[in-house]
Parts: sequence; structure tokens; C-alpha cells
Amino acid sequence: MAAAPPPPPDSCVIVALSGGVDSAVAALLLKEQGHRVQGLFMSNWEESEDDIWCTAAQDFQDARAVAAHLDIPLHRVSFAAEYRARVFEHFLAEHRAGRTPNPDVLCNREIKFGAALGYARRLGASHFATGHYARLTAGADGVELHKALDAGKDQSYFLHAVAPAELAATLMPLGSLEKRQVRERARRAGLPVFDKPDSTGICFIGERPFREFLERYLPRTPGPVESPEGERLGTHHGLAFYTLGQRGGLGLGGRPGRPEAPWYVAAKDAARNALVVVQGHDHPLLASTALTTGSWHWLGPAPAGALRCTVKVRYRQADQRALLTPLEGGTVHLEFAEPQRAVTPGQYAVAYEGTRCLGGGVIENVTAALRRPAAA
Repeated sequence: MAAAPPPPPDSCVIVALSGGVDSAVAALLLKEQGHRVQGLFMSNWEESEDDIWCTAAQDFQDARAVAAHLDIPLHRVSFAAEYRARVFEHFLAEHRAGRTPNPDVLCNREIKFGAALGYARRLGASHFATGHYARLTAGADGVELHKALDAGKDQSYFLHAVAPAELAATLMPLGSLEKRQVRERARRAGLPVFDKPDSTGICFIGERPFREFLERYLPRTPGPVESPEGERLGTHHGLAFYTLGQRGGLGLGGRPGRPEAPWYVAAKDAARNALVVVQGHDHPLLASTALTTGSWHWLGPAPAGALRCTVKVRYRQADQRALLTPLEGGTVHLEFAEPQRAVTPGQYAVAYEGTRCLGGGVIENVTAALRRPAAA
């Protein structure tokens, strides 16, 4: 597997510096390779000064410290308007519809490898670089997106919707490194963020209590929490605030005559504004045998017919064997070799052939392994 052609030495490479250790080491490695490296800090979420979850100010100071340590220029730009229009409004619309979106995929396509890459080009960069854990390699049909060597940090799932032309102009220096190696490189180089904890929150919004955050933008629409048979068990806050397979936040304790087992969200009945829950992590009503997607984004030529591949229906899921069949209109049908738990409309199904990411699409419809009984 050949690496994608590197830019010539002394070329201008602009690195998306987030203030974290990964992008800092990406900049370090590119500078060591002889490139003229510059940093770009994006502040794309408008926060009030009293927001205790706001980290943008500290992140910028960390990015400044990294740039100063590496002796590279640092640009600062806000794409807050673009983020709200292209990512956040879709995020809210999906939740209003009772679905569960993944904003990180759109954030990469529209902001990091859309607005930011374009901005970097206007600054004179030949290439844009990030601290993503993924590999870009040269293939017969152009650049290929592959999983990172560190399987626990691989981010190719979030990158499947980026256009190949944008990937061809991108460098991801960390794809062949493990996280422990990245932190060690940062420590040895004296980077001030070598021990900064990783961020795991929503793209640009950060880590915060999710339901409380969503309630700033969406009204509560309470309704019944029911068993599959239609027994009322409680009241939910609104279907928008729950996702399939969710365990916490249901407000259900022990019930007379029922086993002492946790409850999970199995379905959303939008017509009746009802949340259907079951007991047991592996309850049959949580299983699905197949799905269909919306428009599928291929990272290479689309196959002429069905192909066997592996697929992820959520980030960090282990690869699952499936049969992928392209449908008319550019959508895809995926049939799993084994039933999958909590396949969720609004999330993304992403397909792989070995380590190569083939592309992905939004999950639209799911084929349940077991039909839910009609509510009484």
C-alpha cells in the first residue's frame, strides 16, 4: 500500500491547530520534514462568557503556545456562521424528526475539509493538514482513505463523506502512529500540550450534558414510555432527547412483577409520541438484520453489483460482515451476516474492504429482526 505522494520540500502546509496534542504533533512532524508550516485555529461555536463548558478560549491559548514553541505563524478564523448553517441546523432538524444525527461527519465535510481547506488555499497553502488518525494512500483510482494503524483511535468513519479531491490535498501525518507514540513525541519535543486530555465532545461544541444542551434549542414534548405490549411505564421528555439502545436517563427503576434488569430504548413511535423500552442489553427487539441508506457517498468508483464487505453502523463498533447492494437512485441496501444491535436512523453506515474505506451513507430504514407486538 503506497503512501499518497507527499508535497515537495519547502512547500507551504497549513495545519488545523486545535490546541490539542494530535494537531500539535502533526505540525511538529511536518516541520521536521522541511515544510513551511503554518497553523490555523478555528473557533466555530459562539459561546457566552459564562458558559462553564466553553473551552475555545483555553484551546486558542494552547494553540498559540504550540505555534510559539514551533516558531510557526498562527492564523485565527471563525466559521461559526458556516457551522450553524451547514452542520448545526441539520443536527437540530434531525433531532426534531426523532432521529439521531452524527454532526462530526458533516463537520469534517463542510467545515474542516470545506471552509477551512478553502481558507488555507487562499492563504497560499499547497496542502492542508490535520491531526486525524487515518491514512491516505495512492491507489489506481486516486487517493484512498484507509484506517489508522492504531485501531483504537482510527477516525476514518468520520471522514468517509469528504470528497476525494479534498483528501488529495490533505496530509494526515499521524495515521501510521499509535497514540502513545504521539504523546511521547510531544513530550520529547517539549510541546506544552503533551499531556492535555483528549476531547471527546460534539465537533466544535465540546463536552457538556447533552440533554440540557439540546433543550436550549428544542422544546420538550412529553409522552408515554411504554413496554412493547403497550404498558405505560413512565413519561419521557421528548423523542428528540433519546436514541435507540440508550440506557441512562429513562427514569425507570424496578417494576413490580418484572426482573431487576436495566431498561433500553428499543423504538420511537412518532405517530403516538411514545418511547418503547425493553429490558436487557441483548433484547431481540434491539436487533436488526438489514438497513437501507440515503444517498451513498463513494470514495472511489461505485461497484457494478453487490459486494461483500465489512461495515460500521456507529463509531468504535467492530467491523461487521455484510452484503452491500447498490440501489437505484444512489442508495444502498446492507444485509448483515449477523443481527446488529441498536441500528439507528440518522447515524451513518460506513463500508470497508480490508482497511480501505469505501464510503458511507445515512441510515434511513432498518429491518428489525423481530416484529414489535401491536400496542394495546
